[in-house]
Amino acid sequence: MVRLAAASLAGTAIEFYDFFVYGTAAALVLGPLFFPTFSPVAGTLAAFGTFAVGFVARPLGSVLFGHVGDRYGRRPVMFASLVLTGAATVAVGCVPSYATLGVTAPVLLLVLRFLQGLGLGGEWGGAVLLTVEHAPVRRRALWASFPQVGPAVGFLLANGVMLGLSAGLSDAQFREWGWRVPFWGAGLLAAGGLLLRSSLTETPQFRELAESGRRASAPLVEVARGHWRLVLLTAGALAVGYAIFYAVSTWALAYGTERLGVSRTVMLVCIMAAVAVKGVMTPFAAMLGDRVGRRPMCLAGCAAAALWMFPMVALLHTGRPLLMFLGFTGALLAFITMFAVVAAYLPELYEPRVRCTGAAVGYNLAGVVGGALTPMVATASAGGAGPPWGVAAYLTAIALLSLGCFALLPETLPRPVADPALEPAAAR
Repeated sequence: MVRLAAASLAGTAIEFYDFFVYGTAAALVLGPLFFPTFSPVAGTLAAFGTFAVGFVARPLGSVLFGHVGDRYGRRPVMFASLVLTGAATVAVGCVPSYATLGVTAPVLLLVLRFLQGLGLGGEWGGAVLLTVEHAPVRRRALWASFPQVGPAVGFLLANGVMLGLSAGLSDAQFREWGWRVPFWGAGLLAAGGLLLRSSLTETPQFRELAESGRRASAPLVEVARGHWRLVLLTAGALAVGYAIFYAVSTWALAYGTERLGVSRTVMLVCIMAAVAVKGVMTPFAAMLGDRVGRRPMCLAGCAAAALWMFPMVALLHTGRPLLMFLGFTGALLAFITMFAVVAAYLPELYEPRVRCTGAAVGYNLAGVVGGALTPMVATASAGGAGPPWGVAAYLTAIALLSLGCFALLPETLPRPVADPALEPAAAR
């Protein structure tokens, strides 16, 4: 289990590094470089538009790779998704700016961002299921939380590289070539991730499904016919997590640097410190989820998020590093109260034959609602000299929507993931 958890964590960290480094670049430099004819606000909105394309692609990736995972195994998904995302990320770092290619440059960004999202849409399902389907029942949330630590590690890695470059280079150097270096580094990370995953074995549950001939022939069709309500509920339930994370990591970064005049370095340090706290607390929240259940943790996280969005925006608007850090940390702790257990919760809601497709589609559809729209809606509604209360109201509304969706979902603890006949020996 330690080896599986480590490989899953490393893989999701690398994939989310690729995804997050684009979000940071969109907040800092992509607008002026690829949309120079727009006003500063419009350029930022356009850059966040290319950022959103990745979220639109993620459900499509979950359909594509979910089919592979349910038909041919969880293991192939972890390799194919990593190769696709890594290659697309390296290519982003090679795209010339608008000054060189004209309108072709932002079009290429859109295409590559779409491919990034396609790969990430498959990564989560493969990594989580490889861990969940090996894990003992009573510790399933704990072991499944390690892939959920991966996004925090990827974010810290991506922004740490950006922070070092931003601090060590002049503004002109950073805008000319420095921002590209983290994208090029994705190739080395992907190669390391593939090497680490090369020794992983297929899950016992999938092997037994394959041997008994019970694999789904058309997983998406089965999910659409028998689980569509569950997919919509899980998408709505998880939307608040995406909204919170990208409000903190992407919109707040742009708002702090452009509207409040806070330096890039200070904003990145505040956000990275809050994300580090989130990453450390993830396994502890998961252990609590193994004791009290998945649904109570998710309901508590949604309620905390709804109560904290206005204080978070007020603290951000001060522009003071410590207060901003406190605002971000409170929001991300509410976030991880939910997301520490969803890696176990979602697979437990679906039967094994369609689990890779169903869980991944629900998870990534939430990203369209909560992740793709949040930076754009927040940027558009943050006008005026005072605190951006419209952003707080928007985030609070999403938290209440998610709270209602979680209330309609059943509890899955301590129900086994699969039929007893398909449960791994270590879990029985």
